[in-house]
Formats: sequence, C-alpha cells, structure tokens
Amino acid sequence: MAPAPSGKIQLKTTFTSTQTIESIYTGGKATFSPDEKWLITIVGEDIDITEVDTGKKVYRLKGDTEMITTFAIKPDGRYLVSASRSLVMRTWDLSTGQMVRSYKAHEAPIIVMDADRTSTLVATGSADSTVKVWDVDKGYCTHNFKGHGGVVSAIKFHPDKHKWILVSGADDCQVRVWDLMKRSCIAVLESHVSVIRGLDFSHDGWHLISGSRDRVVNVWDLKQKKLLRTFPIYETIETVGLLVPETQMEGDKKPGRELFYTGGDKGVIRVWDLANGELVKEQTQEKNSKHAISDIIYAKKSNRLAAVTSDQNILIYDILSGLRRIKQIVGYNDEVIDVAYLGETEDHLAVATNSEQIRVFNIKSFDCDIIYGHTDIVLCLGRSRDGLVFVSGSKDNTARIWAVNTDHSDLDARYRCAGICVGHTEAVGAVAMSQKTTDFVITGSQDRTIKCWDLSKLDLSGPTSDEEPAKPKSMYTIIAHDKDINSICVAPNDKFLATGSQDKTAKVWNVETGTLLGTCNGHKRGVWCVQFSPVDQVLATSSGDKTIKIWSLKDFSCLKTFEGHTNSILKVAFLTSGMQLVSSGSDGLVKLWTIKTTECVTTLDNHTEKIWGLAVRHDERVVVSGGADSMINFWEDQTEEEMEKEALEKEELILKHVFDVLEQDLQNYLRKKDYHNAILLSLSLNQPHRLLGLFTEIISMREDKDSITGSKSVDQIVEGMTNEQLEKLLTYIRDWNTNAKHARTAQTILNAVLHGFTSEQLLEVNNAKEFIDGLIPYTERHYQRLDDLITQSFIVDYTLHAMDLIDPVGKKVEVDGIEED
Repeated sequence: MAPAPSGKIQLKTTFTSTQTIESIYTGGKATFSPDEKWLITIVGEDIDITEVDTGKKVYRLKGDTEMITTFAIKPDGRYLVSASRSLVMRTWDLSTGQMVRSYKAHEAPIIVMDADRTSTLVATGSADSTVKVWDVDKGYCTHNFKGHGGVVSAIKFHPDKHKWILVSGADDCQVRVWDLMKRSCIAVLESHVSVIRGLDFSHDGWHLISGSRDRVVNVWDLKQKKLLRTFPIYETIETVGLLVPETQMEGDKKPGRELFYTGGDKGVIRVWDLANGELVKEQTQEKNSKHAISDIIYAKKSNRLAAVTSDQNILIYDILSGLRRIKQIVGYNDEVIDVAYLGETEDHLAVATNSEQIRVFNIKSFDCDIIYGHTDIVLCLGRSRDGLVFVSGSKDNTARIWAVNTDHSDLDARYRCAGICVGHTEAVGAVAMSQKTTDFVITGSQDRTIKCWDLSKLDLSGPTSDEEPAKPKSMYTIIAHDKDINSICVAPNDKFLATGSQDKTAKVWNVETGTLLGTCNGHKRGVWCVQFSPVDQVLATSSGDKTIKIWSLKDFSCLKTFEGHTNSILKVAFLTSGMQLVSSGSDGLVKLWTIKTTECVTTLDNHTEKIWGLAVRHDERVVVSGGADSMINFWEDQTEEEMEKEALEKEELILKHVFDVLEQDLQNYLRKKDYHNAILLSLSLNQPHRLLGLFTEIISMREDKDSITGSKSVDQIVEGMTNEQLEKLLTYIRDWNTNAKHARTAQTILNAVLHGFTSEQLLEVNNAKEFIDGLIPYTERHYQRLDDLITQSFIVDYTLHAMDLIDPVGKKVEVDGIEED
C-alpha cells in the first residue's frame, strides 16, 4: 500500500473502466489475415478480428445466436466467409466489418472451408457428407459433389490456379479428388483407417499429403492416383501442412529439402522431411503443459508457425530459429481466480485462470506470457512489495516462488521458478509474501495448516533457465483453523500475519514465532479475505455473510461493519491511506467504501459473475478486478477529473445566472435610454452586436446636432472609458469596419475616440496604433500614417480633418483635387 501523502487526503469517489481483457478465442477455427496483421478467431457465435501486434480489436462480426463452425478468408483479403450451426453462410466485407450477403448452404453444419487462389470460389465440406463449391461474390452454388460416406473433415484447393482441382477428406477415411471442370470425382485415395484431419499439396502440385488420427501421414502421387509413402508420426494428428520450399531451419544439416509440419495430441510442433519422413525439428515442449494442438497456422511471410492449443491459446514459433517460441496469445481466460501486479513499474499483471498455467499480461501492449510449472490448477497469487518476486499456490499441493524480469528478451527467461515449497498435504489456497523483504513467504492450505518458508537463501538475482528450483525449508507449521484457509495477509511491518478461514474466524499471529495473538469472532459465514490497514492497527475481513468488518488489533473487537453487497464478499483492500475500502463479491460488483461513515461511495458494475480477483496498483490510481466471467477490468480513479468537471459546471451555472441577471439589466437600461449604463454593460458582457445596434440607433437619431455620435452623453461616455474598455471598443470597431453596412458607425465611434483622447493617452492603450491605423479611410498617397501623426502630436488636426472628410450624411468630398466617397 502507498504511504499516506502529506497534506489533506482526497477521498476517492469515482472509478471508470478504462481497459478490459476478455476472451478473443473460444475454440474452433483461427487464422491470420493474408497480410498477417490481423488474427481472426471464433468467439462463440461471433468472429473477432484483432491486431496481432497491439491486441486491439478491429471488428467483431456479430453472429446469428448460433455457434460459428468455421470460416475462410479470400487470399486477396477483401472478404471473409463464415458458417454457423444455423446452416447459414455469410459473406463479410473486411474493409468495413459489415455483412454483404447470407444464404443457406447445406442440410447440416459446415465443418471445413477453403478459398481458391483466385479469390473466386469457396469450397465447403459439411456434416451432410457433401462438398459444395460457391461463387460467394454472386451468392450461388457452382458445384455439388456427393460421394463421401461421413462427415467431411478436411478440404483443400489445388494451389495452381490453372488446375481446377479440389480434394476432400472425411471420417469415412477416404480422400477424394474432384475435377471442377469435369464436375466429377476423378480419384478415391484409400489407406487411412481413421478420420482425415489435414490435406496439403507439394510445391510442384503433383503430390498430396494427408494426415489422419490413425497416427500416419500419407504421400500420394496425383498423376498416378496412388500411394507413394506412409510416414508413422506416433501421435494422433490434427493438422498437417507443407513449408515453403528451401525453408532453412536452424540446426538443419541438409538445406534445400521439402519439409512438412504436424501437430496433434502430444502438444508439440514437429517438422519432417517429405522425402524420407525423417524428423528434422521438434519444438521444445512447454514444461508441465497438458495441451494438445488442434490446428497450426502457417504464416508464410513471417516464417512462423502458430500452434492453436486445446486450452484456447495461440503459441507462435519462429521457423528459421528452430521453432523458438516468440509470442503467446491467450484466447480464453476461463474463470479468473486471482490477479497480482508485477514489475517495478507494475505494468504487468499475473492472472490465475482455473488452469495450471499463469498468464502474465503486459498492460501497455496486452502481449501475454504463459508460465508453465504447476501440474494442477493455480488457486492464488502473492507478490513482494517491489513486484520482482511473486508466489503462486496450486491444487498440486505446492507453492512456487518466481523471480521476475519482465524486460528480458527471451520469453522463457522472464519468469524463473526459483523455489518450490513442498510440504502441504492438500491444495494451497492462500499465500502471502513479506512486505519489507523477500525473506519469507506464508502459505495456507486446505489441510488447515499454515507454513512459514525461509527464502533468505534463495537465489532471486535473475532468471536462468537450466537451474533446478530450490526447495525452501519450513520454519514452522501451525494447525491454524478448523476448516479451509481462504486468505493470508502479512502486516506492513512484517511482524504480524492474519488468516481467514471457512470456520468463520480470522486469526492474527506473530510472524517470527507463529504464536496466536488473537481471534476475530463475529462473522456468520466463512471469511474469504483478510487485509491489514497500511496506517492503522486494524484488520479488515470480508465474508460469505455479505459483510465487511473492521477489527481492532489491540483487543480484537469489531469496530465497524459494512453492508451493501447482495452476496458473498470475496476480496477486500484498503485505499486512500487506510481511509477507504474497495471490495468485490459474488454479486459481480466492485464497491468503494468510506470507513469513517461506513457508506458505499460508488458501485462499479462491468462483470456478470463472481469477482474472485482484486488488486490495487501501488499508486492507487488503478484497481483491477477479474471474475468468473473470464473478464478482467481496469478501473481508473477519475475523482480529480470528476471534481474539476463538477466545479466547472458549477462555475458555468453561476456565470449563467449572473449573465441572465445582467442581460435583464441591459434590457431595462435600453428601455430607459440609459445609454451610459447600457454601453458599459454591453462592453462588460462582451456583446459587440448589441453595442453596434445601440451606437447605430444613436447616430441615426442624432438628438444632439453638435455631437460627434449624435448624443453628447454618449460622447462623454466614450471620453470617460478606461484603457481596458477602450481596448475592447477599438477591437469591436475594427471588426465592424470590415462590413460596409457598419463602416459608418465604426468610423463615427472612432472619431469620438480620437476627439476624446490625446495622443499620449491613446499610446497607453494596448495595440491602439495598430487598431486605428487600419481604420482611417485614407490612402498613404494623400495623408501621413497615424503613427507618424501621433508621434508628431498632430492627432487633433488629423481628427478634425478626418471628420470633415467622413461627412455624417455621406456626401462626396474633395481631397487634393481628387473626388472620393
């Protein structure tokens, strides 16, 4: 927690959701756009288009309430064709994200789809055992092929645009070759004994490879329509494809050969020699990973292979460097269980997501690192004060200590498992690290014990990939509660620790000795979270009884109770130097509380299910929440901005009221012909148009024949103006003079100004010379410029001469023998 700032502390009142991490892939088809800038994925009944580099969502193509089964992108990148369980096929314009047309395609869902090289045709394979070819631009079927005896599971156009050949595979174990010109099947290739999952053509187009769940890859001669070779792959194959010829991989001692890749239930990408079936390269398996590969996306331009995994992640590997992992994209977070900020600048967020992996998101770019290590679901996260070490607890009965270096160029070296805490007999559901050092960590388990682990001898200097994790020793083990331990917190001074349990109690312990100091009794349901105040000797607890309680650490009595959530309160944290609380609950809400008044200041609502994870950034400007709805929200403090907005609105309201009053006064002055107050008030209200009308009316009436303006009182008003008022008036006169309709009024008032002030007085007015110089209606050919006149003290003579020439009634005058208006 941040220390209390000096001076008056401003209570927080407003938070706004400024960023959201949500699912972008829930299974099925995934691919890159032809230019490889976009990732296109299925999200339930919709299709998401996301920028690969930034993670920014470009479009969400809204579906028809039925699950999307597959899609294909035309090679020119203009259109995307999708199919859903509603049996409707849709065409989308990728330049606008809008649907172009839709039509019913098959009698059963479409399973596979492919577009030809010319971007003219799209082929579909369906669960109704048929293969159809479509002109999607015009929206009609060009071919309808029948012959398969089961669900069509793979389909591929011939790469040569001059050869109108299509191949398909199905769960009848057959590969069929279709001639679009002859509109018939020209070959049935039989050898596989299980469903066909992948098809691809060799570079010369005369060989076809097929991969099946029977664990073999077959190479077929398309000229003779027969089997050439069979390569045992020793895994259930889900995808197969050929690399660009002469692709040179790091470590390959035989350059120039044709290579193909496979992926399947082993969860690794493997590259093989097409000529002899030799294994050329195998991707290093992710440690303790359990995923299978459901598909591999080949990005030819960037020489990358992206493995689409069964746990909805997309792992991108560089081909040329020997299948080194260079990027990870998390498609689906499942249920977010816990979150924690990492790094010195807290620009990374560790997330536990109901899996054995830990995802670490770069908040600025939304890149993601996936940390493998645990063998069962990760349940909780804790971090050191500096964010360079964190601990994770898991259902595998262990806690792991991770050294963090978020800036490391090697993805595998950013997070090193420095230690494994082994000793609990059941799942580790709560962890907490020292707040002042990295010397110890406390773990709590479903075995009802807490353990204090000595980390002082652990090497946390930096990640090294080859070292085996150390196993810290437990300094003590305490049977702490009668039921599962849900939460552990270490006090800011590292002297105390608190535990919360399903047995409805919270307990406070001495960190050094493990001695019980006191028990907080009062909750009617299990205690889900415990937190020490950063400044006061109090403890906050949240419970399944829908309340938050504040406890005194002196006598362990309950000081305050907060009610407002409609379901269990799962997390609580202190804010604003211990003066406020933020909480999250099973009701899907985040609430902000003021401790002094026990009132809920605001409720943040952007989740649809339980909010298990809650973390506060060190500067308290951002609160992050993660829920069972797979969504992570970043809530930014907008209190100052809101206060400024309210103050501005209040000021505008006051000014409007004052303006309304002054406007009414102005109307009254005009009715009374109180020109003095009317003119001055118009100036103060910045109403040049009203002032122009007033002066024009006075000049046209000319009640006083000897007056310059037509009214001696108005002449006196002008003569009595302050420098500030005069500057504003000269500005208005300059603007009026640009319009021929108002030039007479402008010149008359200017005449009054020139008569009413000496040259010395005018020189004291800001920009007076520039204003007047542009207003005198005579050319330099006939008269000296105003600045010369002023400096020579000829202002009065000049003004008199100007008056003679202006002639209020608009007569023509003669100047140096030249007749002018």
